[in-house]
Amino acid sequence: MTDKSNFVSLLYFKGLFFYIKSNREGRALTDHYYSAKPTATHELNELQATLRGKDFTFITDAGVFSKKAIDFGSQLLIQSMDIARDHRVLDVGCGYGPIGLSAASLADLGTVTMLDINERAIQLSQDNANRNGLANVNIIQSDLLDKVKGQYFDRILTNPPIRAGKDIVHRIFAEAYSALVSRGQLWIVIQKKQGAPSAFTKLQEIFGDVQEVTKDKGYRIFKATKID
Repeated sequence: MTDKSNFVSLLYFKGLFFYIKSNREGRALTDHYYSAKPTATHELNELQATLRGKDFTFITDAGVFSKKAIDFGSQLLIQSMDIARDHRVLDVGCGYGPIGLSAASLADLGTVTMLDINERAIQLSQDNANRNGLANVNIIQSDLLDKVKGQYFDRILTNPPIRAGKDIVHRIFAEAYSALVSRGQLWIVIQKKQGAPSAFTKLQEIFGDVQEVTKDKGYRIFKATKID
């Protein structure tokens, strides 16, 4: 019988080390970007982007969301989000970090906590924070908001994992409400065809005060404010 157990090798790319998990035949195991332990074969890539007036360099990889370019929805959220210099910010589902690190550059007197269930995304976000000189970040592997229970934030940002299902997206909404300070805001990007109208209705049920800030190319930016 052929041994098809997994093995780990090491890859070096642009100053970073990455572990590769594959089977004995050299094929990566299949998964999705909200897997806790992605096993897709590494495809490291470097992106350059200017976000809110700051130039960024990002290293991306297979097994994380939108590896080839910063997706339009995230860009629209970054352009729209209202972040003060001293805000405490939470990025839920941070991926390789464009939203959270953009927030960190704006909240230079505050802190940004970045969460993702995907361990590869967490490593990339930490490496990208270092690469872009951003030290006011705390990057944690977490199932949604589990690892920040008892902490409170002025802003929560998310480009939610729609493919994980409506229940997960609605759980983000509910947990975000509990984690916001009074008058704190959840900012979310979602496509109309992927459930923006039902998401808006659910946000109204939880928050009451919900606004559509902008829309473009089928994407909607919603702002939900916690009113005690």
